[in-house]
Amino acid sequence: MIDHITLGKKGEAIAKKFLKEKGFQILKTNWRHENDEIDIIAMDGEELVVVEVKTRSTDYYGEPEEDVGPQKERFLIRATEAYLEKYDLNIDSRFDIIAIIMNTSKTEIYHIEDAFYPK
Repeated sequence: MIDHITLGKKGEAIAKKFLKEKGFQILKTNWRHENDEIDIIAMDGEELVVVEVKTRSTDYYGEPEEDVGPQKERFLIRATEAYLEKYDLNIDSRFDIIAIIMNTSKTEIYHIEDAFYPK
């Protein structure tokens, strides 16, 4: 059985490849600000996209994207604000989730664009 850290890293690699194939430009992966982390920061045209990747081996306990709750949203918003400030960017941004179910029989990818809005 694969441990959750290895599964997460594989999921992030799959998500990165998936986004590149859709024409996204990957700017940063695993970008950190204090205790907050953004899995993938990319450009989709002129829009900055902050991507949270959630990977599970099964949907038995629910869909992967269900793990992105209000607290995680706040962390991502805070980290995004820090990123925009650090690089002196004044551009539109959005928050996407890439949910992956990956096991020995299949890999399913679900891309949720504009998954949430800053509160």
